[in-house]
Amino acid sequence: MKRLIFIMILGITLLSLNSCGGVYSIASGKADVADISFVDEDVYGISVIVDDNSYQLKTVKDKAYRRDRKIRKTVENTISLAPGQHQIIVTNEEGVRIYEYKIFISANEHKIIKL
Repeated sequence: MKRLIFIMILGITLLSLNSCGGVYSIASGKADVADISFVDEDVYGISVIVDDNSYQLKTVKDKAYRRDRKIRKTVENTISLAPGQHQIIVTNEEGVRIYEYKIFISANEHKIIKL
């Protein structure tokens, strides 16, 4: 009889401990994207072709006294890309090529290109 009571108490204890919580999975990390922005002495519209995809952007005014400043990323001045190697062609509003280069960007990098 004592053995039956002991087994019942052990069973109830194990069931109650099992229902206290569960297994939770959390996935975190940095996003697998990279950004590029373009700076120049003045703000003007540019057309950017990245691997045969075209974007219409504006340059960010480069301030000589703040070389290491962070550029606020907006839709008007930043392109988000997959990390890796990309062919970049930039033309001004008149259609003149002002920049053409093959670049490599790492994950979560914000590359600033001076025109």
